[in-house]
Amino acid sequence: MENIYDVIIIGSGPGGLSAGIYSSRAKLKTLVIEKKSFGGQILNTGVIENYPGVLEEDTGASLAERMVKQCTKFGAELIKDEVLDVELKNYIKTIKCKNNIYKTKSVIIATGCKHKNLNLNREKEFLGRGLSYCAICDGHLFEELPVYVAGGGESAVKESLYLAKFAKKVTILSKYDELKCSGYIEQKCRETKNIEIINNVKITELLGQDILNGIKIKNLKTNEESTFIADEDDNIIGLFIFVGLTPQTDLFKWLLNLDEKGYIKTDENMMTNIKGVYAVGDCRSKDLRQVITASNDGAIAAINVEKYIN
Repeated sequence: MENIYDVIIIGSGPGGLSAGIYSSRAKLKTLVIEKKSFGGQILNTGVIENYPGVLEEDTGASLAERMVKQCTKFGAELIKDEVLDVELKNYIKTIKCKNNIYKTKSVIIATGCKHKNLNLNREKEFLGRGLSYCAICDGHLFEELPVYVAGGGESAVKESLYLAKFAKKVTILSKYDELKCSGYIEQKCRETKNIEIINNVKITELLGQDILNGIKIKNLKTNEESTFIADEDDNIIGLFIFVGLTPQTDLFKWLLNLDEKGYIKTDENMMTNIKGVYAVGDCRSKDLRQVITASNDGAIAAINVEKYIN
């Protein structure tokens, strides 16, 4: 008889792993397919403090490792492979990967999204060494240090307000003539004493050896260049990049209902417009993208998969 899974989970971030824990614990035949590294984007997070029950010494990688162990403990199968195509409309769905073809009664999509970057040399090198894409995750690490925020949209300004609670000073570096956010948020930003806004600029170079201690910027109207260097006592600056997110949903754009930004639309049970197909975590259309909300999505989806199959 052909090997058919009860559920295949595409992606292994907190949403995918939580779904795997719940589905395999419910005795569903579960397969988790991951293209890169098990754990998703939390692997890039140095410190995890806002997830209930984490240990003081926990990192994103250590939390992901425990999630993986918990997932396999209940019998979920985890493989590394790249999904190339999917057929989702039939009751038995087909997942075509680089190395194999898999059949399943249901699918949970947990492909996440990726941060848009600045496309600068050494950007990956400084990740976790002064450069971050998550203020809530890493803002407290820059207490009483100078912090720079790349971006001028709603997310960048909101994150700047959060960073201002910790940083000595927050400098927003925006490519726009003015901030692209709601009037209320902009007013709060301008009323915050340790936030400065510099418009019409872009970052052109990242400086430092092992850690980020300087950035170069260019004025987009005058071409004038400036450099910000860390104080000798600090020897590090923080750079938080908020120039947008790109959902990893290209495989599904002709099959599933997406919002205007490309995120997958679901109902409160995480089901998409196709029966037996669910979406969880950062690839789903929602307001807050955190480890705890992704885990919540995964649990809800898995429970509803069990109901769907039964």
